[in-house]
Amino acid sequence: MASESRRRFLSLCCVLFVLALATATQMTAQQPRDVRDRAIADFEAGRVAEAAAGFDAVFDASPVLAPQLWQRGIALYYAGRYADCRAQFELHRTVNPADVENAAWHFLCVAREESAEAARAMLLPVGQDPRVPMRQVYDMFRGTIAPDDVLEAAGLQVSAQFYAELYVGLYFEALGEDALALEHISAAADDRFARAGGYMHMVAKVHLGILLGR
Repeated sequence: MASESRRRFLSLCCVLFVLALATATQMTAQQPRDVRDRAIADFEAGRVAEAAAGFDAVFDASPVLAPQLWQRGIALYYAGRYADCRAQFELHRTVNPADVENAAWHFLCVAREESAEAARAMLLPVGQDPRVPMRQVYDMFRGTIAPDDVLEAAGLQVSAQFYAELYVGLYFEALGEDALALEHISAAADDRFARAGGYMHMVAKVHLGILLGR
């Protein structure tokens, strides 16, 4: 009987250990998501330093997620941490090599840290990004077409208009054309683009708030 009781006790201990391990694993997986959600909420509220710190915590806690954290790169840009911003977009390229937006934000980080000329020389190569007008956005950052060409390529498609306005505005800012940057960022932040722009529409609104000193 003692032997049987011991066997049952050990079996129960094993079951409890497995349950505890599963719970701990689930909690560990949940924690980066919770921290990332808080970081996104901080960013939306314009608390860019807090948002960057939150994304840093996710980056440090979950190496698997680190290359995916393009939102961290954007938060780092607004927090003025341009070297870290640049490194994040270089890392993101390893998992998303066709994304023109990734190359554009890398350009913006380098332009802030060094110059627009240096950023153009270091512009990340991209694959085939099928979204309109991403090819034209990339060519604009390359310096081979004008911002008006990007706006014209967007046509009547609402999402294309949004991305054209956003990246034209960001490009003008990188060139030091503050009045034109404000004009186009204001257009991108308009509520009519909320659905089409998604997260990037939030970025446009945060950017506009910064420009207006809110």
